[in-house]
Amino acid sequence: MRTGLYPGTFDPITLGHIDIIRRAAVLVDRLVIGVAINRDKGPLFDLETRVAMIEAECKTLSVETGAEIVVHPFENLLIDCARDVGAQVIVRGLRAVADFEYEFQMVGMNRALDSSIETVFLMAEARHQAIASKLVKEIARLGGDVTTFVTPPVKEALVRRFEAQP
Repeated sequence: MRTGLYPGTFDPITLGHIDIIRRAAVLVDRLVIGVAINRDKGPLFDLETRVAMIEAECKTLSVETGAEIVVHPFENLLIDCARDVGAQVIVRGLRAVADFEYEFQMVGMNRALDSSIETVFLMAEARHQAIASKLVKEIARLGGDVTTFVTPPVKEALVRRFEAQP
């Protein structure tokens, strides 16, 4: 069974993420969505909320693609998480050249730690390439419309979250 790992903070999950998940799921039998517990980033949504959002968004994708899609929180090194879930492939999404420079360094480090695990890069469809969770949160925080960047349930979660803040 070919297992892939798509890691990220997914704070929140966007249409760009969903596009990469859909594309990655047709390449593997089992796709693990690794939700990073990154306290340094200070996520807007807690881990449980991010996991629940991803699980809800991936229910239909699993049926659509035929792949098993599971969500797995992790706080260790990415390469250790890949080993933990039995991944042969790490899937990364690219949006722009700036992403590539960072990802290039990460691939080199991960290959040094475990050369048996490959990294593949997928680009989201052009209409989703500019979407970044950080920008989506900023737009939502300032009362802008994020309809074209996230699904309706995620939009509602963003609205509720920012209404709750003073």
